[in-house]
Amino acid sequence: MINIIQKGNIRSINISVKKGVKKTPVESAVIDLEGIKTDAHAGAWHRQISLLADESADRMRKVAADIAPGDFAENITTRGIDFKGVRIGQKIMINDKVSLEITQIGKECHDFCEIKKKVGYCVMPTEGIFARVITGGGVKIGDEVIIYE
Repeated sequence: MINIIQKGNIRSINISVKKGVKKTPVESAVIDLEGIKTDAHAGAWHRQISLLADESADRMRKVAADIAPGDFAENITTRGIDFKGVRIGQKIMINDKVSLEITQIGKECHDFCEIKKKVGYCVMPTEGIFARVITGGGVKIGDEVIIYE
């Protein structure tokens, strides 16, 4: 039996063909053991998929209204989950098929971060999370996301 910590859903799935740029939203994606297929961050490492709560982006939109999903270079934008309370090692289940493990919370912000230049700060270094894939599968906008132990 799993201990469900939080529930939400996917607001946006975002990919890019190169690192260090904002990502483009797509309707659905396939996640394999290296991450989201066709995304530049996929690979055999601990930061295969990045996630950010849309609620974090909402705070940034109060300063810069044109911020959109993928602008923080996150792969999955969620709604209804507060990533500030998660811990490394907790699991993420998407649509009862895809399973991820949280491997990192936050990251160092790059000097070339467009949002940091525009607004003066960025939420990804403190509120973004990273995960590695345990079980892959298809994901789409609206899929349920569960944080569990």
